[in-house]
Amino acid sequence: MKKLLVFSAIILSVAGFSQENGPELNCYNKWAAKFEDRGAEPVKDGVYEDVIITNRQGSKATCLNGKAEVRNGIIIKFYILLNDGSHEEVKRTWKNNSEKNVTISNGISKSMISVHGELINVLWPSHIKAKKAKPTVAADPTDD
Repeated sequence: MKKLLVFSAIILSVAGFSQENGPELNCYNKWAAKFEDRGAEPVKDGVYEDVIITNRQGSKATCLNGKAEVRNGIIIKFYILLNDGSHEEVKRTWKNNSEKNVTISNGISKSMISVHGELINVLWPSHIKAKKAKPTVAADPTDD
């Protein structure tokens, strides 16, 4: 009986540790969820100095401040903001010309893929629509 209890305790503790937590949200996933939830205004032609450049490989992601140039609804060039205030153009060897004709939908660019498997997107957080007003909850009845 004692062995059965010890065995049961071991099995339960192993099962508890092996449970998967939900997928860990990285910075790209958090931003993408916000854009999906609230939507975004269309991105017009111009130079934007308030974009976020995301770089993903597997489940890891980095999100860096940057700037981007848009012409005819297509990203022409984009840059990462350096800590000295200057910008460095993002240059990669791209797979299948994925950097060509990169359009923007709902505030997020189409994914560009490097030959090293990096997925790169440009995000326009300033174009996210305002939060939608939520309904107010009615009070419960009283004994008046």
